Amino acid sequence: MEKVVKFLKDAEVYYLATVDGDQPRVRPFGTAHIFEGKLYIQTGRIKPVSKQLMANPKAEICAFKNGEWIRVSGELIEDDCVEARQSMLDAYPQLKEMYSADDGNTQVFYFKNATAVISAFTHGPEIIKF
Repeated sequence: MEKVVKFLKDAEVYYLATVDGDQPRVRPFGTAHIFEGKLYIQTGRIKPVSKQLMANPKAEICAFKNGEWIRVSGELIEDDCVEARQSMLDAYPQLKEMYSADDGNTQVFYFKNATAVISAFTHGPEIIKF
């Protein structure tokens, strides 16, 4: 999982795909953090992505860097623990301008039953399950 997070952080931006009814939705994200052995992302409860993940936790993220790309698929499960939210904010201090761990808006999700695939045109896929 550390390799997955390093890839996402090095890429700086990844794209999160969710489902909104029968319509796929994709948007850029930038948070990737390990807390208590799980890969977490962060958003705000007021955003449509939050409502989409609560309705259907199946999601996929994708990023590209230096001729390689990664796709991570699985379920994104909300962790309503204040410690998880605070850990994310500590890892990304710039978020503290918009969020706080107890503001009622900050929301973190972790990947469950995840599979990451790192691919390139120059080598076969590397599969990482967590």
